[in-house]
Amino acid sequence: MKPAPRPPLRSLLRAVLTALLVPVLLFEEWGWAPLAALAAQLGRLPLWAQLERKVAGLPPWGALLLFFAPVVALFPVKLLALYLFGRGHYTSGLVLLIGAKLAGTAVVARLFQLTLPALMQIPVFARWYPRWKDWKDSVLTAVRQSAPWRAVRALKAAARRWWRVLRRRTD
Repeated sequence: MKPAPRPPLRSLLRAVLTALLVPVLLFEEWGWAPLAALAAQLGRLPLWAQLERKVAGLPPWGALLLFFAPVVALFPVKLLALYLFGRGHYTSGLVLLIGAKLAGTAVVARLFQLTLPALMQIPVFARWYPRWKDWKDSVLTAVRQSAPWRAVRALKAAARRWWRVLRRRTD
């Protein structure tokens, strides 16, 4: 039996939402694993390792609530960036916002790694997270298979080859 076709408005909204989320997904995908690995290296410090053990041992709802900590901690930093923008310090404000985004992504990625088993005990999370992950993976696969993405990758590879050749000539 064939599945019922989606209503046109729902398909349109899904396409628009997907297009709006692609840059966010690409940034998160680019930064998630390396930044989580960087944050995990802090786990070598005894006090940090003890904190990570406590985080990993949180009950499900405690683990979920913990994700508000980076939002709350970075709020004053974002306000400071706005203040800097308002005072005409655009470069400082932008650097601060980028740094906050990188730090926030690193912390959230590491928290997610540590709390995923607890989060999967929350029924609604356990139901929707695999769907979200499948959707996100399919969107990222489609982006990576697109002609613009492949062209940029080819340009990047050519630029690296050119740079290596240039460096060999100057050594």
